[in-house]
Amino acid sequence: MSRDIYQLLESKTFVVGDGAMGTMMQQAGLTDGGAPELWNVEHPDAVIAIYQGYVDAGSQVIETNTFGGTSFRLKLHHLQDRVFELNKAGAELARQVAGNEILVAGSVGPTGELFEPMGSLTHDAAVSAFADQASGLVAGGVDMFIIETMSDLQEVLAAVEGIRQVSDLPIAATMTFDTNYRTMMGVTPAKAVKTLADAGVKIIGANCGNGPDEIRRVVGEMAAVRPGGIFLMAQSNAGLPKFHNGEIKYDGTPEVMADYALDMASMGVDLIGACCGSTPAHIHAMKEALNTRPIPAYTPPEPVVSVDAVPQRSERRRERRPR
Repeated sequence: MSRDIYQLLESKTFVVGDGAMGTMMQQAGLTDGGAPELWNVEHPDAVIAIYQGYVDAGSQVIETNTFGGTSFRLKLHHLQDRVFELNKAGAELARQVAGNEILVAGSVGPTGELFEPMGSLTHDAAVSAFADQASGLVAGGVDMFIIETMSDLQEVLAAVEGIRQVSDLPIAATMTFDTNYRTMMGVTPAKAVKTLADAGVKIIGANCGNGPDEIRRVVGEMAAVRPGGIFLMAQSNAGLPKFHNGEIKYDGTPEVMADYALDMASMGVDLIGACCGSTPAHIHAMKEALNTRPIPAYTPPEPVVSVDAVPQRSERRRERRPR
Protein backbone atom coordinates (compact mmCIF):
# COMPACT_ATOMS: atom_id res chain seq x y z
CA MET A 1 0.00 0.00 0.00
CA SER A 2 1.23 3.49 -0.81
CA ARG A 3 2.47 5.53 2.15
CA ASP A 4 1.46 8.70 0.36
CA ILE A 5 -1.93 9.55 1.86
CA TYR A 6 -3.01 11.56 -1.18
CA GLN A 7 -2.27 8.69 -3.56
CA LEU A 8 -4.06 6.30 -1.24
CA LEU A 9 -7.15 8.50 -0.98
CA GLU A 10 -7.29 8.96 -4.74
CA SER A 11 -7.00 5.23 -5.37
CA LYS A 12 -9.65 4.13 -2.86
CA THR A 13 -13.34 4.85 -2.41
CA PHE A 14 -12.54 5.39 1.25
CA VAL A 15 -9.69 4.81 3.70
CA VAL A 16 -10.28 3.48 7.22
CA GLY A 17 -8.60 5.20 10.15
CA ASP A 18 -8.29 4.06 13.75
CA GLY A 19 -10.22 4.66 16.95
CA ALA A 20 -9.64 6.09 20.40
CA MET A 21 -6.22 6.08 22.02
CA GLY A 22 -7.24 7.47 25.43
CA THR A 23 -10.06 4.94 25.81
CA MET A 24 -7.71 2.07 25.11
CA MET A 25 -5.00 3.39 27.41
CA GLN A 26 -7.45 3.71 30.26
CA GLN A 27 -8.40 0.09 29.70
CA ALA A 28 -4.69 -0.72 29.86
CA GLY A 29 -4.33 0.99 33.24
CA LEU A 30 -3.73 4.69 32.62
CA THR A 31 -5.21 6.59 35.54
CA ASP A 32 -7.05 9.91 35.32
CA GLY A 33 -4.53 12.72 35.34
CA GLY A 34 -1.70 10.59 33.97
CA ALA A 35 0.28 11.57 30.88
CA PRO A 36 -0.46 9.15 28.01
CA GLU A 37 2.66 10.32 26.16
CA LEU A 38 4.89 9.14 29.01
CA TRP A 39 3.76 5.60 28.28
CA ASN A 40 5.66 5.81 24.99
CA VAL A 41 8.86 5.32 26.99
CA GLU A 42 7.67 3.77 30.26
CA HIS A 43 5.11 1.26 28.92
CA PRO A 44 5.97 0.82 25.23
CA ASP A 45 4.54 -2.70 25.05
CA ALA A 46 1.11 -1.43 26.07
CA VAL A 47 1.19 1.30 23.43
CA ILE A 48 2.36 -1.16 20.78
CA ALA A 49 -0.51 -3.50 21.69
CA ILE A 50 -3.02 -0.69 21.11
CA TYR A 51 -1.51 0.18 17.74
CA GLN A 52 -1.49 -3.50 16.78
CA GLY A 53 -5.12 -3.90 17.80
CA TYR A 54 -6.17 -1.23 15.33
CA VAL A 55 -4.01 -2.62 12.55
CA ASP A 56 -5.50 -6.07 13.12
CA ALA A 57 -8.98 -4.53 13.03
CA GLY A 58 -8.36 -3.10 9.58
CA SER A 59 -7.08 0.44 10.10
CA GLN A 60 -5.13 1.73 7.13
CA VAL A 61 -3.96 4.80 9.06
CA ILE A 62 -3.01 4.74 12.75
CA GLU A 63 -2.37 7.80 14.89
CA THR A 64 0.48 8.23 17.32
CA ASN A 65 0.01 8.42 21.08
CA THR A 66 0.94 12.11 21.09
CA PHE A 67 -2.37 13.99 21.30
CA GLY A 68 -1.11 16.02 24.27
CA GLY A 69 2.45 16.21 23.00
CA THR A 70 2.95 19.99 22.99
CA SER A 71 4.99 21.64 25.71
CA PHE A 72 1.82 23.33 26.97
CA ARG A 73 0.06 20.03 27.67
CA LEU A 74 3.16 18.19 28.86
CA LYS A 75 3.85 21.02 31.31
CA LEU A 76 0.81 19.85 33.28
CA HIS A 77 2.85 16.73 34.07
CA HIS A 78 6.21 18.53 34.41
CA LEU A 79 7.34 16.94 31.15
CA GLN A 80 7.71 20.07 29.02
CA ASP A 81 11.43 19.43 28.54
CA ARG A 82 10.75 16.03 26.95
CA VAL A 83 8.65 17.10 23.95
CA PHE A 84 11.01 15.76 21.29
CA GLU A 85 11.72 12.50 23.14
CA LEU A 86 8.10 11.57 23.86
CA ASN A 87 6.80 12.46 20.41
CA LYS A 88 9.64 10.65 18.68
CA ALA A 89 9.05 7.56 20.82
CA GLY A 90 5.32 7.55 20.09
CA ALA A 91 5.96 7.73 16.37
CA GLU A 92 8.69 5.08 16.44
CA LEU A 93 6.39 2.59 18.19
CA ALA A 94 3.67 3.21 15.61
CA ARG A 95 6.15 2.85 12.77
CA GLN A 96 7.33 -0.45 14.26
CA VAL A 97 3.78 -1.82 14.10
CA ALA A 98 2.80 -0.20 10.80
CA GLY A 99 5.81 -1.29 8.80
CA ASN A 100 5.54 -0.26 5.17
CA GLU A 101 1.90 -1.26 4.74
CA ILE A 102 0.07 1.09 7.13
CA LEU A 103 0.33 4.88 7.32
CA VAL A 104 1.38 6.55 10.56
CA ALA A 105 -0.19 9.91 11.34
CA GLY A 106 1.33 12.17 13.96
CA SER A 107 -1.48 13.20 16.31
CA VAL A 108 -1.40 16.90 17.19
CA GLY A 109 -3.99 18.09 19.70
CA PRO A 110 -4.83 21.52 21.13
CA THR A 111 -2.56 23.28 23.59
CA GLY A 112 -5.39 23.80 26.06
CA GLU A 113 -4.62 27.53 26.09
CA LEU A 114 -6.66 30.50 24.86
CA PHE A 115 -5.21 33.01 22.44
CA GLU A 116 -4.88 36.69 23.20
CA PRO A 117 -6.90 38.71 24.12
CA MET A 118 -9.11 36.07 25.79
CA GLY A 119 -6.04 34.31 27.14
CA SER A 120 -2.27 34.67 27.18
CA LEU A 121 -1.26 32.43 24.27
CA THR A 122 0.45 34.26 21.42
CA HIS A 123 0.57 33.11 17.82
CA ASP A 124 4.37 32.86 17.85
CA ALA A 125 4.40 30.78 21.04
CA ALA A 126 1.82 28.39 19.60
CA VAL A 127 3.69 28.03 16.31
CA SER A 128 6.91 27.31 18.18
CA ALA A 129 5.26 24.66 20.36
CA PHE A 130 3.72 22.87 17.39
CA ALA A 131 7.02 23.00 15.49
CA ASP A 132 8.80 21.37 18.43
CA GLN A 133 6.22 18.60 18.55
CA ALA A 134 6.35 18.07 14.80
CA SER A 135 10.14 17.73 14.93
CA GLY A 136 9.85 14.74 17.23
CA LEU A 137 7.12 13.15 15.14
CA VAL A 138 9.14 13.52 11.94
CA ALA A 139 12.19 12.00 13.62
CA GLY A 140 10.03 9.05 14.67
CA GLY A 141 8.96 8.32 11.09
CA VAL A 142 5.39 9.61 10.59
CA ASP A 143 3.91 9.73 7.10
CA MET A 144 1.55 12.63 7.77
CA PHE A 145 0.04 14.76 10.53
CA ILE A 146 -3.49 14.94 11.91
CA ILE A 147 -4.29 18.16 13.75
CA GLU A 148 -7.39 17.19 15.70
CA THR A 149 -10.08 18.18 18.19
CA MET A 150 -9.56 21.88 17.59
CA SER A 151 -12.16 24.55 18.32
CA ASP A 152 -10.23 27.69 17.31
CA LEU A 153 -9.22 28.24 13.70
CA GLN A 154 -6.36 30.43 14.90
CA GLU A 155 -4.90 27.44 16.71
CA VAL A 156 -5.30 25.16 13.69
CA LEU A 157 -3.50 27.69 11.51
CA ALA A 158 -0.74 28.01 14.10
CA ALA A 159 -0.34 24.24 14.09
CA VAL A 160 -0.16 24.17 10.30
CA GLU A 161 2.47 26.91 10.34
CA GLY A 162 4.49 25.15 13.02
CA ILE A 163 4.45 21.84 11.18
CA ARG A 164 5.40 23.54 7.94
CA GLN A 165 8.50 24.97 9.60
CA VAL A 166 9.92 21.47 9.96
CA SER A 167 8.14 19.26 7.40
CA ASP A 168 6.31 19.22 4.08
CA LEU A 169 4.45 15.97 4.87
CA PRO A 170 0.66 15.96 4.29
CA ILE A 171 -1.53 17.56 6.94
CA ALA A 172 -5.10 16.67 7.89
CA ALA A 173 -7.10 18.91 10.23
CA THR A 174 -10.30 18.16 12.11
CA MET A 175 -12.34 20.36 14.40
CA THR A 176 -14.96 19.52 17.01
CA PHE A 177 -18.46 20.88 16.41
CA ASP A 178 -20.30 20.08 19.61
CA THR A 179 -22.08 23.39 20.31
CA ASN A 180 -25.15 23.70 18.08
CA TYR A 181 -23.10 22.41 15.14
CA ARG A 182 -20.37 24.95 15.78
CA THR A 183 -17.08 24.63 17.61
CA MET A 184 -16.77 26.02 21.12
CA MET A 185 -15.33 29.18 19.53
CA GLY A 186 -18.23 29.56 17.12
CA VAL A 187 -16.67 28.17 13.94
CA THR A 188 -19.14 26.64 11.47
CA PRO A 189 -18.33 23.57 9.37
CA ALA A 190 -18.46 25.66 6.19
CA LYS A 191 -16.07 28.26 7.56
CA ALA A 192 -13.66 25.57 8.68
CA VAL A 193 -13.54 24.01 5.22
CA LYS A 194 -13.09 27.30 3.40
CA THR A 195 -10.46 28.69 5.79
CA LEU A 196 -8.36 25.53 5.97
CA ALA A 197 -8.55 24.91 2.24
CA ASP A 198 -7.28 28.45 1.68
CA ALA A 199 -4.41 27.65 4.07
CA GLY A 200 -3.37 24.71 1.89
CA VAL A 201 -4.80 21.88 4.02
CA LYS A 202 -6.17 19.18 1.71
CA ILE A 203 -7.73 16.81 4.24
CA ILE A 204 -10.38 18.51 6.37
CA GLY A 205 -13.08 17.22 8.66
CA ALA A 206 -14.62 16.72 12.08
CA ASN A 207 -13.84 14.51 15.04
CA CYS A 208 -14.99 13.84 18.60
CA GLY A 209 -18.21 15.71 19.43
CA ASN A 210 -21.54 14.26 20.51
CA GLY A 211 -21.64 11.13 18.40
CA PRO A 212 -22.64 9.94 14.91
CA ASP A 213 -25.85 11.96 14.58
CA GLU A 214 -23.96 15.22 15.08
CA ILE A 215 -21.14 14.23 12.75
CA ARG A 216 -23.65 13.37 10.02
CA ARG A 217 -24.96 16.92 9.92
CA VAL A 218 -21.53 18.53 10.28
CA VAL A 219 -20.03 16.48 7.46
CA GLY A 220 -23.08 17.14 5.32
CA GLU A 221 -22.47 20.88 5.67
CA MET A 222 -18.80 20.39 4.84
CA ALA A 223 -19.60 18.31 1.79
CA ALA A 224 -21.91 21.03 0.49
CA VAL A 225 -19.05 23.55 0.30
CA ARG A 226 -16.06 21.29 -0.32
CA PRO A 227 -13.76 22.82 -2.96
CA GLY A 228 -12.23 20.67 -5.66
CA GLY A 229 -9.16 18.75 -4.56
CA ILE A 230 -10.19 18.61 -0.89
CA PHE A 231 -10.64 15.29 0.90
CA LEU A 232 -13.09 14.91 3.79
CA MET A 233 -12.35 13.13 7.06
CA ALA A 234 -14.65 12.06 9.91
CA GLN A 235 -13.86 10.50 13.29
CA SER A 236 -16.98 10.37 15.46
CA ASN A 237 -17.16 9.44 19.11
CA ALA A 238 -18.73 6.06 19.77
CA GLY A 239 -21.95 7.66 20.96
CA LEU A 240 -22.16 9.51 24.27
CA PRO A 241 -20.53 8.70 27.62
CA LYS A 242 -22.82 7.33 30.35
CA PHE A 243 -22.25 6.05 33.85
CA HIS A 244 -22.69 2.30 34.16
CA ASN A 245 -21.80 0.40 37.35
CA GLY A 246 -19.60 3.25 38.48
CA GLU A 247 -17.76 3.51 35.16
CA ILE A 248 -18.08 5.83 32.19
CA LYS A 249 -18.92 3.93 29.04
CA TYR A 250 -19.95 5.09 25.58
CA ASP A 251 -23.28 3.95 24.22
CA GLY A 252 -22.23 3.58 20.59
CA THR A 253 -21.95 -0.13 19.86
CA PRO A 254 -19.85 -1.54 17.01
CA GLU A 255 -23.09 -1.95 15.07
CA VAL A 256 -23.94 1.74 15.56
CA MET A 257 -20.51 2.74 14.33
CA ALA A 258 -20.81 0.41 11.34
CA ASP A 259 -23.95 2.30 10.28
CA TYR A 260 -22.12 5.58 10.84
CA ALA A 261 -19.25 4.44 8.60
CA LEU A 262 -21.69 3.59 5.80
CA ASP A 263 -23.32 7.01 6.15
CA MET A 264 -19.93 8.72 5.92
CA ALA A 265 -19.12 6.77 2.78
CA SER A 266 -22.46 7.80 1.28
CA MET A 267 -21.50 11.46 1.83
CA GLY A 268 -18.23 10.99 0.04
CA VAL A 269 -16.04 11.07 3.14
CA ASP A 270 -12.60 9.85 2.15
CA LEU A 271 -10.99 9.01 5.51
CA ILE A 272 -13.34 7.35 8.01
CA GLY A 273 -12.29 6.66 11.59
CA ALA A 274 -13.60 6.98 15.13
CA CYS A 275 -12.82 8.85 18.32
CA CYS A 276 -13.64 8.70 22.06
CA GLY A 277 -15.11 5.44 23.30
CA SER A 278 -14.17 3.48 20.19
CA THR A 279 -12.04 0.35 20.22
CA PRO A 280 -10.63 -2.12 17.67
CA ALA A 281 -14.00 -3.89 17.80
CA HIS A 282 -15.68 -0.72 16.51
CA ILE A 283 -13.12 -0.30 13.74
CA HIS A 284 -13.48 -3.95 12.72
CA ALA A 285 -17.26 -3.55 12.45
CA MET A 286 -16.84 -0.37 10.42
CA LYS A 287 -14.34 -1.95 8.04
CA GLU A 288 -16.49 -5.06 7.63
CA ALA A 289 -19.58 -2.98 6.85
CA LEU A 290 -17.74 -0.83 4.33
CA ASN A 291 -16.37 -3.90 2.57
CA THR A 292 -19.51 -6.03 2.53
CA ARG A 293 -22.64 -3.88 2.75
CA PRO A 294 -24.10 -1.54 0.11
CA ILE A 295 -23.43 2.17 0.56
CA PRO A 296 -26.80 3.89 1.23
CA ALA A 297 -28.11 6.79 -0.82
CA TYR A 298 -27.21 10.15 0.67
CA THR A 299 -29.93 12.51 1.91
CA PRO A 300 -28.67 16.04 2.66
CA PRO A 301 -29.37 17.27 6.21
CA GLU A 302 -32.18 19.68 7.02
CA PRO A 303 -31.15 23.31 7.63
CA VAL A 304 -29.71 23.92 11.09
CA VAL A 305 -32.10 25.65 13.50
CA SER A 306 -30.92 28.41 15.85
CA VAL A 307 -27.39 28.69 14.50
CA ASP A 308 -27.02 32.08 16.21
CA ALA A 309 -26.98 30.58 19.68
CA VAL A 310 -23.99 31.74 21.72
CA PRO A 311 -21.45 28.91 21.89
CA GLN A 312 -20.88 27.59 25.41
CA ARG A 313 -18.36 25.03 26.60
CA SER A 314 -20.21 21.88 27.57
CA GLU A 315 -19.48 20.39 30.97
CA ARG A 316 -18.59 17.09 29.31
CA ARG A 317 -15.67 18.66 27.45
CA ARG A 318 -14.01 20.22 30.47
CA GLU A 319 -10.64 18.68 31.17
CA ARG A 320 -11.39 15.96 28.62
CA ARG A 321 -8.57 14.31 26.72
CA PRO A 322 -10.14 13.17 23.44
CA ARG A 323 -9.00 10.05 21.66
